[in-house]
Amino acid sequence: MMTKNLLVELFVEELPPKALKRLGEAFSATLSESLKAQGLAAADAVVTPYASPRRLAAHIANVAAQAADKPVSHKLMPVSVGLTADGQATPALLKRLAAMGLDAAVLAQLKRQGEGKAEALFYDSMVTGATLAEGLQKALEEALARLPIPKVMTYQLADGWSTVNFVRPAHALVALHGADVVAVSVLGLSAGRDTQGHRFEAASQTVAIRDADSYEAQLENEGAVIAGFEKRRDEIARQLEAVAAGAGDARPIEDAALLDEVTALVERPNVLLCQFEEEYLQVPQECLILTMKANQKYFPLLDAAGHLTNQFLIVSNIRPADPSLVIGGNERVVRPRLADAKFFFDQDRKRTLASRVEALDRVVYHNKLGSQGARVRRLMKLAGAIARELGAEEALAVRAAELAKADLTTDMVGEFPELQGTMGRYYALHDGEAAEVAAAVEAHYKPKFAGDTLPEGNIALAVALAERLDTLTGMFGIGAIPTGDKDPFALRRAALGVLRMLMERYLPLDLMTLLEMAQAGFDKEEIAASTAVDVFQFVQERLRVYLKERGALQDEVESVVVQAPTRIDRVPARLAAVAGFRALPEAAALAAANKRIRNLLKKADTVGDTVDPALLQAGAEADLHQALLAVTPEVETALVNLDYTGALTRLAGLRAAVDRFFDEVMVMADEPLIRANRLALLGGLARVMNCVADISELSV
Repeated sequence: MMTKNLLVELFVEELPPKALKRLGEAFSATLSESLKAQGLAAADAVVTPYASPRRLAAHIANVAAQAADKPVSHKLMPVSVGLTADGQATPALLKRLAAMGLDAAVLAQLKRQGEGKAEALFYDSMVTGATLAEGLQKALEEALARLPIPKVMTYQLADGWSTVNFVRPAHALVALHGADVVAVSVLGLSAGRDTQGHRFEAASQTVAIRDADSYEAQLENEGAVIAGFEKRRDEIARQLEAVAAGAGDARPIEDAALLDEVTALVERPNVLLCQFEEEYLQVPQECLILTMKANQKYFPLLDAAGHLTNQFLIVSNIRPADPSLVIGGNERVVRPRLADAKFFFDQDRKRTLASRVEALDRVVYHNKLGSQGARVRRLMKLAGAIARELGAEEALAVRAAELAKADLTTDMVGEFPELQGTMGRYYALHDGEAAEVAAAVEAHYKPKFAGDTLPEGNIALAVALAERLDTLTGMFGIGAIPTGDKDPFALRRAALGVLRMLMERYLPLDLMTLLEMAQAGFDKEEIAASTAVDVFQFVQERLRVYLKERGALQDEVESVVVQAPTRIDRVPARLAAVAGFRALPEAAALAAANKRIRNLLKKADTVGDTVDPALLQAGAEADLHQALLAVTPEVETALVNLDYTGALTRLAGLRAAVDRFFDEVMVMADEPLIRANRLALLGGLARVMNCVADISELSV
């Protein structure tokens, strides 16, 4: 079948930059998927997406003018309903055939499938393949309907009466199959071959696309537009590095999100070097970097040590012969922003952080949990207790917790909420607070996201743990629990932060004890009595997810987590021991025996703690008891030394005795005392076998 390459472009007004990349990928993906599903494009057809500030487009290779005809089998009805006893068509079947444009003449062509009451009548026919115009119309409508549009606009068409809904007003539609225009229409537009180039730099505003394959080159050469998002992004990255290299020993700040956003703002990127007055470098660089990136979309330049310089890069959308006006204009624009940051910084330092703590009583934390001031008092108590458990200086942890939220009342954080904690550290150091206190004020927000660094030092860890434990306990206590994908208070992230700190910093703290301490910080009438237990169960579920994401096998994770470990720092060692155990030749038999033991113990009303040797019968029963007595001290010694691998390895010596016991002994004996004694023996065996993990969970 003859095929040609297809090009579809929707030309619109400026699209939302933060959504452009996603919009472009979705537009091309849905178009190609629909054409492939209709048989107009091969399953492996190469698809090239394009997305610029004013266009969404896709190039799809080897698209047919018409899809091949395909056989379709129509299920009509059960044979018992469609045919009489002598094989003639019933009125019901004739009615169904008539609805399909058929009559009784096709009766001989009907097929039977199935048996008995399930036997049904089928009619096979050939369906004419869709034409490209039909298929592309359907694909376009699907692509527009499924676009991840952040906010829909309603606008009026040129006729003055009709209105349509789309992300931005659309002005032109291009649809070319090779060099031929495909007759499709959407959003009040009929397809043609004309699009528009760069607003200011195109040789001609209207660019007539010759054919599908000339689209990208024509836009770049005639329209001064780099249509491909990735190509434009790569060009910006290249220019950033080149211009920075020409500025001396400097490098542009790395920010993938900013690079994506700037790529979505320009069609013909031109990177230029600008600068600001050195006096502004007295302001913390985080403030200057944030205002340049967030408000102006500039790329600050850092020196080899990672310190901010007074130079920055802009990505212009035009390439004038003399760029001085563009550079000067951007330097004038950024100056008031930097001046504001300097003013806020100077004003904030006129008051100490400590003097701001009282104001937190007037800042609402949650309407059911009181003020930030009340929260800070809870954090002080909890952080001090954690520091004491870690052997750190309690007074420093208490002081850090006291000052941790004080920067929320500063002008700088009021303007840039992203700087909370960061500004607290600067202001604490300015006030002469201890270095550990200042560091903890900033670090208590870490980790802020998956993969973020953890706080350094026990003081910072104590405050960071206290902050998350208080959040989890408070929100669970008032019933603000995550549901589905909704987690407005980021409790899953808070739980993950607790787990990472306990595990990755090997903190010798008991999670349940920590939660009980956190719950004790609230008045009893504020939160539910079961809060600590509820949060513990929630954190355990996050532990399962976290361990699997780290690469642990699901059954190994379950064998450890099902025992609800409270010492999270020991979980990695337990997992490693389980992985080593399952490699032993005895592992499969012992895991199977453990499942059998667990099932037997579940059926028992009660299971005693001690075994009466006098009730043991000679042979397998007595031998298992002796083997258990011999191995138990070795396992207990290994556990005391936190040698979990050694503890599980010693279980291998029990295999022969366990196998023989189940081969020769009836556990549920008729004699009550004998039965109870055997259950007590199995109970002791289960405790030893599951001392590190529930090995019955292993799929070995």
